[in-house]
Amino acid sequence: MQYRCTSKYQPMAPTKVRRVIHDLTGRRVSDVLDLLSAVHNRAAEVVIKVIKSAAANAAEGGERQPGELRIVEIVADQGPARKTIRAKSRGMAYVERARTCHVRVVLQGRSQNP
Repeated sequence: MQYRCTSKYQPMAPTKVRRVIHDLTGRRVSDVLDLLSAVHNRAAEVVIKVIKSAAANAAEGGERQPGELRIVEIVADQGPARKTIRAKSRGMAYVERARTCHVRVVLQGRSQNP
């Protein structure tokens, strides 16, 4: 059985989150949480929250050992960008884009292999 969780509109660029999640597919949830707890990064905190939420979904769904779940898919997609205009020299305007991202995690139990 697959268990998923999505966190939307996180206020950081998806490239920053992808640097944290680039090597997590296929690992156990307990190992990933130990690994990410040592990373001092704002994106790692968001990924930890999403993985814990997906593991809680698995526990609620009847999975006996949520720590033994494996990460099948973890993706950071682009969300909408909030645009603000700042004044520049000579009467020009500069558009700043505050990027957002959506983080999606899919976990699978050991009993069924893909």
